[in-house]
Amino acid sequence: MHDKNCIFCKIINKEIPSSIVYEDDDVMAFLDISQTTKGHTLVIPKDHYQNFLATPSEVSNKVMEVAKRIGMAQIDMLHAEGVNILTNVNEAAGQSVMHFHVHVIPRYANTDGFKLTFEDNSEKDLNLPSIATKINQGLK
Repeated sequence: MHDKNCIFCKIINKEIPSSIVYEDDDVMAFLDISQTTKGHTLVIPKDHYQNFLATPSEVSNKVMEVAKRIGMAQIDMLHAEGVNILTNVNEAAGQSVMHFHVHVIPRYANTDGFKLTFEDNSEKDLNLPSIATKINQGLK
């Protein structure tokens, strides 16, 4: 399953060059061309799925296992002091390529310039029990 217009499918098919760090029958990992930090790697399934939520669990589990291994290698071999492992779902969340991918971003304490912040909205009038109930209802 490939999308002929997808840049990641083109990378999988070797139509576009990339710096591959891992490849097996189901998963490929390559350096992100933007290199948010040194060693920033993208891990993707070889089959085309739009995003994490559209990907079968057995496939996303394989992708995450490879992401974990890459994160450990980044810490060991690049001397990263930590890693961010994240994925975005849809444009509103920052997904720019509509092919499920996981970013494995090595972190170098206070020197890499990358900022990932979570705003504290505890002062806002949010009804947490109501929000939790709605999410719980969606799980059924």
